[in-house]
Amino acid sequence: MTHLKQERDPPVHTIRDKNKLLARVRRIQGQTQALERQLDQEGDCAEILQQIAAIRGAVNGLMAAVIEGHLVDHLVNEPELANREAELDPVLHVIKAYLK
Repeated sequence: MTHLKQERDPPVHTIRDKNKLLARVRRIQGQTQALERQLDQEGDCAEILQQIAAIRGAVNGLMAAVIEGHLVDHLVNEPELANREAELDPVLHVIKAYLK
């Protein structure tokens, strides 16, 4: 499998969707800050668990959006079949690592 730091074409989907992706990241940051406050203030365990679940869902949504953009831009819309396999390897590596 190839490594992620390999030279490649610019990530068109992350540039095109930059504002949406950054908005997701900022919401995740807000959620983690709220979790930190809950823990610092010795908040209710059920509310802390709910916040952790919300963060996990937000991160999963972000991951799904970036993977979808990558697959569409680099695999579906890629004119050269040989390049598709090179683009798929890093995505599979990330998905496998994420699911561990």
